Amino acid sequence: MATDLQRLTQDLRDFAQARDWEQFHSPKNLASALSVEAAELLEHFQWLTEAQSRSLGAEQRDEVGAEMADVFLYLLQLADKLGIDLIDAARRKMVVNAQKYPEPGQ
Repeated sequence: MATDLQRLTQDLRDFAQARDWEQFHSPKNLASALSVEAAELLEHFQWLTEAQSRSLGAEQRDEVGAEMADVFLYLLQLADKLGIDLIDAARRKMVVNAQKYPEPGQ
């Protein structure tokens, strides 16, 4: 998986470079764009019930998937700009969460 993420990150670098967008990809701007895309993702669920949110139609799933991809791509670009290994950061965060929220009975 790390190789896939590395390849995708490089593809994002190449995509931005080919369009001369690197000048706009500061950590602040990428974090802002990530927040906007996360809000667009949320918009798809805004007025749904819990049950409706669990049973999206095919078209809705495609639209939600596209918004999730936008969030993911901006997150990868932000991690790249800041030199953060997302896989490592996620694993470390899971350890912290397991300590903070132990399984019941432990």
